[in-house]
Amino acid sequence: MKKTILLVALITFVAFASGVMAQGKPATAPAPAAPASTKPAPPAQLEKFGGEIKSMDAMAKSIVVANKKTEKTFVTDENTKITKGKETVALADLKVGAMVLIEAKKEGNKLIASTIKVAVPKAAPTKK
Repeated sequence: MKKTILLVALITFVAFASGVMAQGKPATAPAPAAPASTKPAPPAQLEKFGGEIKSMDAMAKSIVVANKKTEKTFVTDENTKITKGKETVALADLKVGAMVLIEAKKEGNKLIASTIKVAVPKAAPTKK
């Protein structure tokens, strides 16, 4: 009888031990993810360029502007703000030869104009 009780106790112990070993290591909580950078993304750098309008393409919504040193092509979109003095004008209102100041952001290999300011010709002084 003692041998039977000992055998049952041994089998129970082996079964319990193998069950614990089959579980493996207890799952530990994953380390908390590194907090996202608290710094805001730097704003897109706006490039300023001034010069004379050399050509325009209404279909592509682009204008070519040149100054003494370089010539650059700018693309407009629905967010481009075009002003002449204090009034807002359309892209179609721009004329070749007009002097402009453009602020644009670079996306890929394109310069997307965010603002276009058309120079207003100064009024001739009145003679007395």
